[in-house]
Amino acid sequence: MSRPDHQRESRPGAVEKRVLRRHLGRQAEARDMVAAEVPVAFACNGAPFAVMMATPDDLDDFALGFALGEGIVADASEVTVESIETSLEGISITLSIPPGRADALAGRQRSLEGRSGCGVCGTAQIEAVLRPPPVVGTGGTITVEALDRALRELQGQQPLNALTGATHAAGWANAEGCVALVREDVGRHNALDKLIGAMARAGIDPGAGFAVVTSRASFEMVMKAAQAGIPVLAAISAPTALAIALAETAGLTLVGFAREHGHVVYSHRRRLRGKIAGVAA
Repeated sequence: MSRPDHQRESRPGAVEKRVLRRHLGRQAEARDMVAAEVPVAFACNGAPFAVMMATPDDLDDFALGFALGEGIVADASEVTVESIETSLEGISITLSIPPGRADALAGRQRSLEGRSGCGVCGTAQIEAVLRPPPVVGTGGTITVEALDRALRELQGQQPLNALTGATHAAGWANAEGCVALVREDVGRHNALDKLIGAMARAGIDPGAGFAVVTSRASFEMVMKAAQAGIPVLAAISAPTALAIALAETAGLTLVGFAREHGHVVYSHRRRLRGKIAGVAA
């Protein structure tokens, strides 16, 4: 059966809708592109684990990055994406992991759905949320100029957000600030998961650059970055106190309010060097 015009999908992650647009006292019938958001259910070794609300795009990256970013596995070689199935209800992703990993995962099973704005909704135990983050590697240093370049490049590599205005992005930049990978999603955590998965699939060394995200730096974002071995995380908005504490513990350089004219370094400032207005960073 063909899809109605008002639900026609022009590209993965975006759906066309009929709308009534009002502007400057005028109104007109129009068509608008909106971001898609669907339930994505994860099962590990046949056992349901979590349901996340996500943009149905880059699902292979999402599956692998979710397993790595959540600490379900420690290495990409430990997980196999067995299937990705779409139905009227949503999307089901089946992962295969080693038996020992599955046993450790049993106590962390999520009993409720994870909403697109919340990375830990439904997690069954507090310990599963506040598990100690791994310590990231030494990594290299980056310059203020490289950070500024990455932020500029990230702005131009968000086609889904340009189309819908409703998605977050997570980007990976090398030490010079050249953005090599970008992933988008309605959920900031999902965008970072997708990026982590894309990096693993591309064989990118997490210690060879840094990540930039178009969101606040919540503790889940720091946890995922540390779990993936990313030494520097820069967010365009503010971090939380718990995110800073986790970054300190994990040895991760956390940067907030990363904008065109400056930024704030909250932890492990040794990795970021350069000058702004004549003052050493």
